[in-house]
Amino acid sequence: MQAQFSFNGQILNRSEYRHGYGSLIDTSASAAFSIGQRSRLTAAYATEKARFALSLQDIRTWGNTPQANIIDGYLSLHEAYLEILFNDKLSAKIGRQELDYDDARFLGNLDWVLQARSHDIALLKYADTTQQLQIHAAFAYNQTGDFLSGSYYSLSNQYKIAQMLWINKKWNNWTMGFLLWNNGLQADSSIVHREKVNYTTTLGIPICQYKLKNFALQGFFYYQLGRDIKNKELAAIDASAELNYNKKLNAEKNNKIGLSIGFEYLSGTSQTDTANHKNQSFNPLYGTNHRHNGYMDYFYVGGRHINSVGLIDAYFNLKYDLNAKVFLGGSLHYFSAAQDLKDPQLSAYQDADPYLGTEIDLSAGYRFSESVSFQAGYSQLFAANSLALLRNTSTEANTQNWAYLAILFRPGMKNKFTGLKW
Repeated sequence: MQAQFSFNGQILNRSEYRHGYGSLIDTSASAAFSIGQRSRLTAAYATEKARFALSLQDIRTWGNTPQANIIDGYLSLHEAYLEILFNDKLSAKIGRQELDYDDARFLGNLDWVLQARSHDIALLKYADTTQQLQIHAAFAYNQTGDFLSGSYYSLSNQYKIAQMLWINKKWNNWTMGFLLWNNGLQADSSIVHREKVNYTTTLGIPICQYKLKNFALQGFFYYQLGRDIKNKELAAIDASAELNYNKKLNAEKNNKIGLSIGFEYLSGTSQTDTANHKNQSFNPLYGTNHRHNGYMDYFYVGGRHINSVGLIDAYFNLKYDLNAKVFLGGSLHYFSAAQDLKDPQLSAYQDADPYLGTEIDLSAGYRFSESVSFQAGYSQLFAANSLALLRNTSTEANTQNWAYLAILFRPGMKNKFTGLKW
């Protein structure tokens, strides 16, 4: 094999109208509007035994730098890794890289957010195509600088030490997975010794799927245990079940329909059971949470709803491909708290209504070419008073809505034009 050198990249422009996106907006507050842009350039070099990739990106909001600026701080390194190919089944990928597994509930590249997410990690990969078996093992040790003494890690919301084992096996109509993620967080120095690391272990079945003709029944299950950053004992679960139906309607027009109905249960910590000193709130940690629990990102995005009362999300999704270029999509979510929510105005023996609200998400996309696509979306949340209570705001349940329009240039998009999973 001769050495191969290649360039690739993408430009994403997304304008957003925000009137209650992520957080309830007061009736007296005005909506926000902005245009964000991600510009990414990727270079790759491959030989018979090794691959090297480097990805640079610039993330900015239109107008946040002077027109005649000399330099700014918006250029960053997204990926930089070396992959050593030991043989046709075993390889090692070392450096800054994306981790994107299964449905990205627990590990995702966070591609919806302009800056996305990447990890400094060493990844050992085994793949046997004849057995349809994949095994990945990873290790990471993070530090904020090259010190001569001490190892206190001061970067918040990020692991200091991590280990992973991921297995995926397919046979006949079945797909089954296993995940172990050991997450070592620098403990709060005000609670325990300054150098102590608290470990949270997540064990799970990230995918269990059975396909039969046009139907698929799938789900996942995770269990978290260990100690959180406050040295509190952790015991939490995340479980989901979903039924999918996909059918091609017309082979010539290439139109098809996809339906899914399901639920997700993320355990939480009761606000009324003061005798229970455990943290029972599941944390999806490094997932692409925008894909789940509504596009308005009220739950588990940007640290929202972490260590709270948990969530029950019953949902219905519809996606219709008119042809190879146009899709329409819609989702309906019914949200409620998984644990007791306390209302200070009620008596000690009463809990607040667990219903948090209903969200409608609409989306559409048009692929102008194999490299350029347009996407648009509109979402509205019908918030319940319990959601305002949970967010500790006096905002009444008024109109909360959000809309976006995006233009995306990405070579080779033909196989990635999925719309709802972006």
